[in-house]
Amino acid sequence: QVQLVESGGGSVQAGGSLRLSCAASTSPVGRYYIAWFRQAPGKEREGVAGISTRTGTTVYADSVKARFTISRDNAKNTVYLQMNKVKSEDTAMYYCAAGQRWPPLTPVDMDYWGKGTLVTISS
Repeated sequence: QVQLVESGGGSVQAGGSLRLSCAASTSPVGRYYIAWFRQAPGKEREGVAGISTRTGTTVYADSVKARFTISRDNAKNTVYLQMNKVKSEDTAMYYCAAGQRWPPLTPVDMDYWGKGTLVTISS
C-alpha cells in the first residue's frame, strides 16, 4: 500500500552530523506512523525514533533522544532523521518503516519497510 525509500546514508566522523530521508510513495498522513529503525552487526533490530505524520508527535529511544531529531515534510511525503554528535555505536543499517501502533518502535508492529541505508561512523 505504501513504498518507502531511504537515502542520505554514508560515512561520517564521530561527533559529526548526517541527515537521513525516507520518501513515501503516497501520503502516510492519517494512515501510518513512520519510524526509523537500525540494525548493527550481530545485534537485533531496534527502534530509534517515530513520528505521527498527522500531529507531529515524536518518540525516541533513550540512547538517541538528546542527539537525534525526527521530523516530517508532509508536502513532500518525506520523513527525516537528523543525526547530530554521532558515535561509533550509531554505525548500523538504518531502515524506514510504516505502522499503525503507537509507539512505532517495535519491529513486529510495522507493516512496510524500506530497503535500508548504511551509516558508518569513523574515527
